[in-house]
Parts: sequence; C-alpha cells; structure tokens
Amino acid sequence: MEKMSIKGMALGLGITWGVYMLFLGWIAPTGWGSGWVNGLANLYIGFKPGFVGGIIGAIWGFIDGAIAGVITAYFYNAFVNKKK
Repeated sequence: MEKMSIKGMALGLGITWGVYMLFLGWIAPTGWGSGWVNGLANLYIGFKPGFVGGIIGAIWGFIDGAIAGVITAYFYNAFVNKKK
C-alpha cells in the first residue's frame, strides 16, 4: 500500500470541514442546523448563526480539519509501514 500525503490529507479535511462550517453558519438563521451551531459554538469561539459567524466557523473548521488530517495521515502511514 502507498503512503498517504500528509499535506494532501490536511488540506482535504481542512477545506471540507471549513466549507461545512461556513454553510452551516450561513443556513442556521433559517432554523436548519441551529442546534448543531449552538453545540459547536461551545468549541469554536465566535461561531454563531449568520454571515460573520459562518466565516469565523470556516476558519476554525479549516484549522481543526487540517489538524485531524495530519493526525489521520500520520497514523495511516505508521500502520502501513508496520505491515510491510
């Protein structure tokens, strides 16, 4: 099996989670996902329903997703090397 690109996984998960948080923040004022936003607002400072809150959530989401991508790719590569 091939190694996973740590940079690629970090960017991929960071962008995915950031875009998710952006749209979640923007759609929450309509009532959809407002429970999720309220729950995630406890983790991400400044994240709230609305335009600016969505952008803040996207920044936090990118950082959080990128960290998760680095950790995931690191452990994947560590386990792939053990199998060989």
